[in-house]
Parts: sequence; C-alpha cells; structure tokens
Amino acid sequence: MTLGSASAIVGPMVKAIFPGSFDPPTYGHLNIVERARGIFEELLVVVAVNKQKSGLFAPEERLELLQTLLEPYKNVSVHLCDTLIVNFARSHGCRVLVRGVRSVPDFSYEFELSIMNKGLDPSIETIFMPTDPKYFVLRSSAIKELASFDGDLSAMVPPNVAAALRPKTTLWNASQAPSCQ
Repeated sequence: MTLGSASAIVGPMVKAIFPGSFDPPTYGHLNIVERARGIFEELLVVVAVNKQKSGLFAPEERLELLQTLLEPYKNVSVHLCDTLIVNFARSHGCRVLVRGVRSVPDFSYEFELSIMNKGLDPSIETIFMPTDPKYFVLRSSAIKELASFDGDLSAMVPPNVAAALRPKTTLWNASQAPSCQ
C-alpha cells in the first residue's frame, strides 16, 4: 500500500451519529458532541429508545432537553430512534457511529456493540472517543442519586437538566421511603 498526497487521503465529508440513552444529558455528553461536531460535516445526536428499560425521563423529554442544549450548533440535529441504530444510520446516510468511552469496561462493552453493528452493516464504522478527564466519573446513576439527595449538580449537568431532574428525583426518592433514624 502506498500513501498518496494529503488531498488524496482526505475523502468526502462524513455524517455521523452519536447515539445514547441520554438519561439525563450530561456535560460529558456535550463534550463528545462539541468535539465530534468539529470533525464531521453533520452530527445526528440520537436518543435511543430501549423498550426494555424505563428511564427517569421519557424519550420525548430527553429529546427536548437535548434540542435546547444543542440548538446553537448548526451542524447538529437531535432525533429519536426506536429501531436498530445501524438501520437508522443507513436511512439517514450516516457512515459513522461515535461512541464516548470513559473506562476499560465502557470500551469493552462498546467494542462488543461495534462488532455486532459491523456484522449487521459492514459499511458503518464506529469511532471511539475517550471522554475528557474532567467528565470521567459522570455516570447517570450517580447523577440521579445525587439529585435525589438535593446534591450540587452544577459540574455534571447543564442548568436546564438539573431543573428537570429535581422534581423527578424528589418523587423517586420519596417512593423509595428508607430514612435514617
């Protein structure tokens, strides 16, 4: 194999998908969007609807939160998807899936998914993007728990997400009913 000139290496601009549950959207997610939108001509942020999971936010709520957060970015759009992500990618002319990874277990899980997706559609590639170190520990379960105890979320989620989280986690916390006595 020989390498050509730089202009021969650079191909057409590519559309990419950043799928996830986004329950809730975090600064870590926004960091991946910010970085990926600078690489790809168009980035579709896709709220994946998993019928086997019940999230804290309904898919439509997550869609609305992300649309508000990502509205300033002209090359980013937000979508709902309740099908296989490779089918969504194919139907929208996207060739790349962007996956954020925080740790080795994240990578292991995402790697297995990428192999499955490659088997479903060999034309779609997966790009792994390590998280910025300051967002390394942002797990949605930890954010929800912290919110349920009225903890400070300002370093983890944008203000609109924190405001939407408070009433939901207060109700969740009240339904759990354990207390310290």
